[in-house]
Amino acid sequence: MKTSAPALAAVGRILAAGRDKIQAEWVDWIVSRLSSVQHPRRETIERQVALLLDLLLQMTGPLRRESTELWLNASEWYGQTAAQRGLAAGEIVEEFQYLRELLIRHLSELVAALPARQSMAGVLRLNRFLDMGVSHAVVGYTDALVESLLERQGIPVGATETDDTVIEERLDQFEHDLAELQSRA
Repeated sequence: MKTSAPALAAVGRILAAGRDKIQAEWVDWIVSRLSSVQHPRRETIERQVALLLDLLLQMTGPLRRESTELWLNASEWYGQTAAQRGLAAGEIVEEFQYLRELLIRHLSELVAALPARQSMAGVLRLNRFLDMGVSHAVVGYTDALVESLLERQGIPVGATETDDTVIEERLDQFEHDLAELQSRA
């Protein structure tokens, strides 16, 4: 089934309107789960979440094909930083699943109002984007874990080794790439 452009455009409008609220709820949920070990600052997590939401928003727009590679790279990198936060692979999946729950809550009225074919197509496409993000986040997590095991002779990297500076430099690059993409729209 081909996704209806009007359905994706409607999803994008609702997502854009609720973006700040979705971001705040997702960040609060992530931060509430952090234990007492050192993690990236809340501001860093907020930037990561904002990046992912902005990319997801791009994935619903006219540049969705051009956005795909950046979405996948950012998702993979999110998994790598989750490994540095000391998360298990399943916890990364949970973080994306919580985003899925938030999107369902915020988009439910729209989905109910659209014709069945359009709403189904929009929901399936959005779920596909999220599924791709989850799988790439787990790949990033696994790569980071394997790399840390090899570098540290079998001792996994711990959450105490998170370096906000490195994370923020990579965030800067992703945000720059996103800004370039948005300037094409």
